[in-house]
Amino acid sequence: MRLADVLNEENIIADLKATDKRELLDEMVTDLVGKVAGLNRERLIEALLEREKLGSTGIGHGVAIPHGKVKGLEEISVSFGRSRRGVDFNATDDKPVYLFFLILAPENSAAAHLKVLAIISQMLKSQEFRNRLRAAPGAHEIYKLIMDAARRSGPL
Repeated sequence: MRLADVLNEENIIADLKATDKRELLDEMVTDLVGKVAGLNRERLIEALLEREKLGSTGIGHGVAIPHGKVKGLEEISVSFGRSRRGVDFNATDDKPVYLFFLILAPENSAAAHLKVLAIISQMLKSQEFRNRLRAAPGAHEIYKLIMDAARRSGPL
């Protein structure tokens, strides 16, 4: 499995409008629900908010990786969103978050879910990569940056 298998260019939101955590999750989930069959918007948002209660997925350096397991989902689905203004996501460093990877995984996919989290986390360790994502002009360029970084990181 490669990141390209679970993240499509159509799942890139280059300019998120949300101003808080719930709005952000709602905006990203609403976008994804229209593209992935069988997803229930309200249940997904509630599941993601429940996961956030365990500890923020805002990992610092302007990055958050909200994720959750979804009953009835057949395969992992990933989307990316960028906020130009930043969102208070209760990140570990208490700073605004600008870059969001949303990962939805089937209930029985613990290993694959962790692999996707690991590869995304590894890519986002690079400040240069984060800066390039923030500066990219649009969804196409963001997708290309992510895919280039994923290829350098190797298979999941």
